[in-house]
Amino acid sequence: MKQALLLFFFSIVAFSQKKTELIKSNHLGETREISINLPSSYESNPTKRYPVLVLLDGDYLFDPFQGALHYGEYWDDLPETIIIGIHQKNSRVSDCAFDEAQGTPTKRSAAFYNFIVEEMMPFAEKKYRLAPFRIIAGHDVTAGFLNFFLYRENSYFNAYISLSPELSSDMVSQVPTTLNNTKKNIFYYQSSADGDIKQLRQPIEELDANIKATAIQNPLVNYQYDKFNNASHYSLVLYSIPNALYQIFDSYKPISSTEFSEKIVILPSGYVDYLIKKYENSEQKLGLNNPIRINDFKAIEAAILKNKAYEELEKLSQLANKNYPKSMLADYELGLMFEKLGDNKNAANKYQRASQLEEIGDLTKEMMYNKYEDLKSLSVKK
Repeated sequence: MKQALLLFFFSIVAFSQKKTELIKSNHLGETREISINLPSSYESNPTKRYPVLVLLDGDYLFDPFQGALHYGEYWDDLPETIIIGIHQKNSRVSDCAFDEAQGTPTKRSAAFYNFIVEEMMPFAEKKYRLAPFRIIAGHDVTAGFLNFFLYRENSYFNAYISLSPELSSDMVSQVPTTLNNTKKNIFYYQSSADGDIKQLRQPIEELDANIKATAIQNPLVNYQYDKFNNASHYSLVLYSIPNALYQIFDSYKPISSTEFSEKIVILPSGYVDYLIKKYENSEQKLGLNNPIRINDFKAIEAAILKNKAYEELEKLSQLANKNYPKSMLADYELGLMFEKLGDNKNAANKYQRASQLEEIGDLTKEMMYNKYEDLKSLSVKK
C-alpha cells in the first residue's frame, strides 16, 4: 500500500511543472538557484494568497513534498501551497554548518541564513502571493540548521519539519526552552527510525524527551515525533512527509465521518457554533481565511436533523448567506427548517426563492422547484 501511494505521489509530480529562479546573493557572494512550484489555481485565482513551504535540500526533497501536497490537495485535506526548494547539492554542509563548541552558525552558514531571510524570502514575497504562514523542512544537517530560525525572538517560520536532524550539542536543551517560551503558534515535527544513523538517534531522542517534559505544556506548541520501524536514514523521509503535513494542516481538514460521529452528532446543541469555531481555529493557526466547505455545511445540517434541533437551521442559513450569498444554500436551509417545523407555506416560499438562485453542491433548481410544488400543494390542502 505504501509503495502504491509513493508511485501515486510521483505520478502526480510527473505531470506538474516547476520553475527555476536565480537570485544574486550579496550575503553569499554568488548566485543561488531555487525551484518554485505554484498551485494549480494560482493563475485562475489572482487574489488568493498561499502558505509557503521552504525546502532545504530542495534537490531531493522537492519532488516527494510536492507529490504529498498534491495528493492531499486533491482530496481537500491539505491546502494549496507554494513550494520553494533551495538547491544545495554541492553546498549543503557549508550552508548549514555550525560551530561545535559554541553551537552557533559558522560565518558561511550565517550568510546562508541571511540569504534566506533578507534576500530569498523578500524576493518571493514581492513576486508571488505568499500567505503569512511559513513552513521550513530539512534533512539531517539541514534539519539541524532550521532550528536557528526558531531561535529568533519572533520565530521566522510557523512550522518546522525536522527529518533525522543532526543537532548541535546545545540544541537538545535550547529548542525545548525556545518552544516553551514562544508567544506564537508553532508546529514542530521531527522524526527518526530504528535504522537511522546511530550518532544521530541519541540526541534526537533526548530532544524529544526534553520537549515532552517542558515545551509540550505550552498550548501554543503543536509537537509530534515519529520513530519509524524498518526504515533507514533515507527512507524515513518518505514516511515522515505525509505525517508532518497532516499534523501541521490538521485544522484545515474537512469534517470526517469520525469527527461527525465522535464530536459533532453527540453534542446536545451548538452544531453551528462548532462549525464556526472549526474554521476560526484554522484561520487563527494557519492564517487561512477559506469559505466553509459545502460538505461541512451538509454535515452540520445532518447533525441538526438527526437531533431534531431544527431551529439551528436558521443560524446555519445565516452562515450560508455569509459564505455563499449568491447561492440557494441559505434559502434552502430556511426552507428545510420551516418544512421540519410543519410550516409548509413558509417552506414553499423559501424553496421557491431558492429555485431562482445559483445552484451549489448537490442543490439544483429542479430540486428546489419540486420541493416548492410539493409543499405548496400540501399547504393548499390544509
